Amino acid sequence: MKIVVTADGNDLDAQVSPFFGRCPTYVLVDTDTLEFEAIANPAAAARGGAGVRAAQFVVEQGAGAVLTGNVGPNAYYVLRSANVPIYRTGEGTVRQAVEAYKSGALQAAQQANVQPHAGMGGFGRRSMSGGA
Repeated sequence: MKIVVTADGNDLDAQVSPFFGRCPTYVLVDTDTLEFEAIANPAAAARGGAGVRAAQFVVEQGAGAVLTGNVGPNAYYVLRSANVPIYRTGEGTVRQAVEAYKSGALQAAQQANVQPHAGMGGFGRRSMSGGA
C-alpha cells in the first residue's frame, strides 16, 4: 500500500512534520518495499485553503493512508470523504512512522485535532499597512 507521511525533508530519515496542510514535503512510501518518492507540498505557501488543497493533492497521489502530526477540519473532511484514513504520529522519522503504522501502533483519527488555519504561522497575518 502507498501511504503519505508529512515530512520536513526528502527521505525516510527526515523528521515527520507536525503540519499536514503546510508541511514542506510529502513522502509517499510503499509499505511493502519501503520504496519512496518525496514531493514538495504544492499548498505549503498558499495564502488560504492549504489544508483542502493539500488533501486533494494527497488523494490524487493515490494515498491509502496519511501519517501526520496534526490535521485541521477541512483537510480531515476531504481525506475522510475520499476514504483515506489519517493516523496521528508524534516525533520521529518518516521510517519510524511507517514502521509504527505497519505494526499497528497507530490509531486512525476520528476527528480533526486542530482548529482551521492552525498551521498558518506567519502566513496571511500582515496588517493592511504591509507591516509584519
